[in-house]
Amino acid sequence: MSFLTHLARRLLLMIPMLIGITLLLFIVTRIVPVNPLSVILTEKSMDNPEVVQAAINRWGLDKPLPEQYWIYLKNLAQGELGTSFKTKNPVAQDLRKFLPATIELAIGSFIFALLLGLPLGILSAIKSNSFVDHFTRLISLLGASMPPFWSGLILLFALYYKLKWFPGPGRIDARIGSPPTVTGLFLIDSLVAGNMNQFWSALSHLVLPSIVLGWFSLALIARITRSSLLEVLGLDYIRTARAKGMKEWFVIMRHALRNALIPLVTVLGLAFAGLMSGAIMTETIFAWPGIGRYAVESSANLDYPSIMGVTLLIAVIYMMVNLLVDLMYAVIDPRIREA
Repeated sequence: MSFLTHLARRLLLMIPMLIGITLLLFIVTRIVPVNPLSVILTEKSMDNPEVVQAAINRWGLDKPLPEQYWIYLKNLAQGELGTSFKTKNPVAQDLRKFLPATIELAIGSFIFALLLGLPLGILSAIKSNSFVDHFTRLISLLGASMPPFWSGLILLFALYYKLKWFPGPGRIDARIGSPPTVTGLFLIDSLVAGNMNQFWSALSHLVLPSIVLGWFSLALIARITRSSLLEVLGLDYIRTARAKGMKEWFVIMRHALRNALIPLVTVLGLAFAGLMSGAIMTETIFAWPGIGRYAVESSANLDYPSIMGVTLLIAVIYMMVNLLVDLMYAVIDPRIREA
């Protein structure tokens, strides 16, 4: 019962946090000294008073700001995020269209970072100050210091333009076409459709942006794993386990790594939330139609409803990931579960 109470309390705390975020966003988007009608209407339509007044009435721009905000909250409670000035579509519909691409890219980047970062961090801790350790530090330094727009262009130039190992920007080869939409994830939808040509095309297009986006997370995972594991390996119970004659790999994986997971889970959660929030530069360079690219276009066009919708979605993603991380603490550490 205490666990359910804790979960309910955390979920209820999200409500005032979301309200505060919407209020802050509403104020920020309204203090920008730009007339939203210049985005909604064409230059020719701006000269027609009837068209201008109709747009004002439709978008509620003639109402006081508190009333506009109250209307927004009421619509938000019903699952409506407003209508985009630019696309003229409901923002929720636009987000449903662009979110699957970001989910697919985030999962691919996370898998790449985890499969390489975790083993590198473990080996770096076991073989401290060895060649493996120095190599991991180099990888971490490069991943943390190279901006995505630079590493993305380098990979495109080397692996796509010169060597022809991977395809160029986009989610899938235009000649093959997109699979029938089931989940919006091309890899899954192509498997459901039984079209392996679409699957391999979507997978090959996913490789380069996943490497670019996941490299920073890889560096972070490797460094946190190394530092946490080194701290645990120096504790008394590890020496006791070794003195009992346990195999080294069993001591590392069964005793040391499990107790080093708490800070690592925190980093993994924040890394995945960051990937899910949309990688603006990566999605732009690789022409990846995700929410990061949608956010850039919305900001360039001063599309207030879309900007608020994207930011609110990102806030919800971070809050849900933080909640999941808290629950994972109880699974990993019995002391937290008992408390």
